[in-house]
Amino acid sequence: MTRDERPLSAVPAWLWAALVLALALQVAWHGTRGPAATGTAGLPPPPSAAALRLASFGEPQALARIAMLYVQSRAHRELDYARLVGWLQAILELDPSSDYPLFAAARIYAENPDPARARMAMEFIHEAFLRAPNRRWPALAHAALLAKHRLKDLPLARRYAAAIERHTTARDVPLWAKQMEIFILEDMDQLEAAKIMLGGLVQSGQIDDPAEARFLAQRLKELEARLTVESSTDMSAGRRPGAANRKN
Repeated sequence: MTRDERPLSAVPAWLWAALVLALALQVAWHGTRGPAATGTAGLPPPPSAAALRLASFGEPQALARIAMLYVQSRAHRELDYARLVGWLQAILELDPSSDYPLFAAARIYAENPDPARARMAMEFIHEAFLRAPNRRWPALAHAALLAKHRLKDLPLARRYAAAIERHTTARDVPLWAKQMEIFILEDMDQLEAAKIMLGGLVQSGQIDDPAEARFLAQRLKELEARLTVESSTDMSAGRRPGAANRKN
């Protein structure tokens, strides 16, 4: 909890009452729409951030946290994810200092077994990351891992990892997060691209830890050795050197 955040117990009772009434009225209205609305699993259309801000009566952080509780009270595997993302976007815009919508998107909604829904949550994370990369990179790193290991989508995982490498500038962003694209390139068998990126990182002067520098230098030597072996194999087989790498 940051210095500007207050516990839910500090939220005025009138604000709780106003929010509960507003949400109840919205859900009740939604319920009167009949069978056509049953596919939304209880989440009404998302309010705009402006409407939420107006309803907060000067307490946007408190209202954002209560709205997240409301969203999380729905059965997330049954949700209409277009509506879910709309709610998360509005809540994040209401309180940009909070990372909780992104935490929920990464750790709950992006882990949905339905790949299409998981991708929608991941894209929400990516778009939000671009607006504050030095603070929101952990959620996108988790999305990259999910794309790689759960969706088996290496190009998507690389896209997210590349965004972290390109857009984060703070020195407290850990090196492993900036290295993710290199290791994904290895998994994609794009060894030449991985070698170029890794060599640039080794020579950049960004690595302060001697042990980390030795580890990366050793990885670079291993990549160069693998490329030498592949080049020799290609030439023995009558192929152009590096053809196996370029096919991906």
